[in-house]
Amino acid sequence: MEQQDLNKRLLIALVLSFLVFIGYGYFFPAITPKDNTKETVNTHQTPTVDKTLSNKQVPLSTSGANTATNVAPVHALGKTLATIKSDKFTISIDEYGRIGQVELLEKKYKDNEGETLKLYNTTPESTQFVKPLEVRFTDVKLNEEAFKTPYTNDNGQTVLDLSQGTQTLTLTQKLSTLTLTKKITFKPTGEYSVDIETSKPIQFFTTPGHRPVADSSRYMLVRGALIKGADNIITTIEDGDAEGYEKFPNAKIASAFDRYVASMFFDFKKGLNVSILKEANGDPLIFVQGNNGLHLNAYIGAKNHEVLKSINPELTDAIEFGFFSFLSKPFYKVLLWIHSHVGNWGWAIIFFTLLVKLILFPLSYKGMMSMQKLKDLAPKMKEIKAKYKGDPAKMNAQMMEMYKKHGANPMGGCLPMILQIPVFFALYRVLLNAVELEGAPWILWIENLAQMDPYFVLPILMGASMWFQQRITPSNFTDPMQEKIFKFFPVIMTVFFIYFPSGLVLYWLVNNLFTIAQQYFINHMYNKHKAAAVASHTQKG
Repeated sequence: MEQQDLNKRLLIALVLSFLVFIGYGYFFPAITPKDNTKETVNTHQTPTVDKTLSNKQVPLSTSGANTATNVAPVHALGKTLATIKSDKFTISIDEYGRIGQVELLEKKYKDNEGETLKLYNTTPESTQFVKPLEVRFTDVKLNEEAFKTPYTNDNGQTVLDLSQGTQTLTLTQKLSTLTLTKKITFKPTGEYSVDIETSKPIQFFTTPGHRPVADSSRYMLVRGALIKGADNIITTIEDGDAEGYEKFPNAKIASAFDRYVASMFFDFKKGLNVSILKEANGDPLIFVQGNNGLHLNAYIGAKNHEVLKSINPELTDAIEFGFFSFLSKPFYKVLLWIHSHVGNWGWAIIFFTLLVKLILFPLSYKGMMSMQKLKDLAPKMKEIKAKYKGDPAKMNAQMMEMYKKHGANPMGGCLPMILQIPVFFALYRVLLNAVELEGAPWILWIENLAQMDPYFVLPILMGASMWFQQRITPSNFTDPMQEKIFKFFPVIMTVFFIYFPSGLVLYWLVNNLFTIAQQYFINHMYNKHKAAAVASHTQKG
């Protein structure tokens, strides 16, 4: 196969894969909260312990968890025992000792009607979701009794105001054979700690709950459970992918997360013995093992980098970006650093784009210069094809000799694009999942960089810049179909980008503008190089 045709086909493949990636997120949207609640069934199973293990602190085993027993009706609409209030959130504790609801009060989380963001849906189906701090026992009868027995509020105080500082709530559940006590200490950051004690030694489990169901966007998002193990390896189990037997001894973080928010337990000293229960629709449900007593550090709320860092820098690992995390996480940190200096996320994205272009410029320069040379060699390439069309081996040999003679690399023009696509995908994840961009304005009409441009200005400018970039970029297509695909690419991209977060469209627009400037510069340099070569050849003649 001729090398130049391979180059073109690779470019076409990259374009098509790019379209598949962004198109899938649009045409096959993530399950909305309403859909998800219809599919999820709370079986109230209790994780079991592998009895072959010793009595030492051991990881949970979910062997048999999906076939076993402890099915007990939960009073999902229990009354509120206490409300914890701060200027940024409110947390409601229900009569079964669980976090029944969390509301984020900051302006950027409010919808168009001014309603606050609730982390747990209030539809009849969603009330069956497992809530944070629910406790389950391996003893079947005791478990059934616990699901029917309300807690009492030992403080007698129904409203705890965090503006006065840290507040502690003590709850007691008196069962027929034991008493369970929960001591929950809340902090203004959304961090809290839990001490669970039983009046006699017994095995129990508690959970950060089903992941918050607080986002209904169409984008390709990562949702589910995140576990950071004792070995510092981060495992993400997405909704629908749970096996039901995963276990993580001495885990550092166990997080049930949505796009911007999470409910998590963490312990960076002793660790948590974590097991995953598989819900009816395959969603993961996190449980942590306790024996008699259990101390948990926890957090519930937005995955804000600075907030999590203030609690513990290691907790920022709970901010998940999916498959491209190895690139997304450093990009995210660079964006945070730039924002700390410029104070606006729109300008931070622009400066980040400039930084990426500067880093990739040496490769882009070589690639674009190579494309210029290939354009000039196009007539000679056609002559060689015509002369050796019946002898592919001889034709390829002549082509390679010509490339070598003129210093042209047929793959050089493709390399900058290959590098640009993972950069785009990684930044796509950052701009989709970074809660800092929610409600972040840029200029004039852009009031939220995490939402689509309401007037479609940025997508149209992006498409126009892509079209103009094609006009000034050298091309040597010989296949009409390949040429048509590239000509329609700006139109297709514009249609897709209409629905993308304006922060991502801003990145692509600015990237195009810098590429146009870069192309003009390289065109100038190449013409200068050609003129010098002609002058040198004339002098020698």
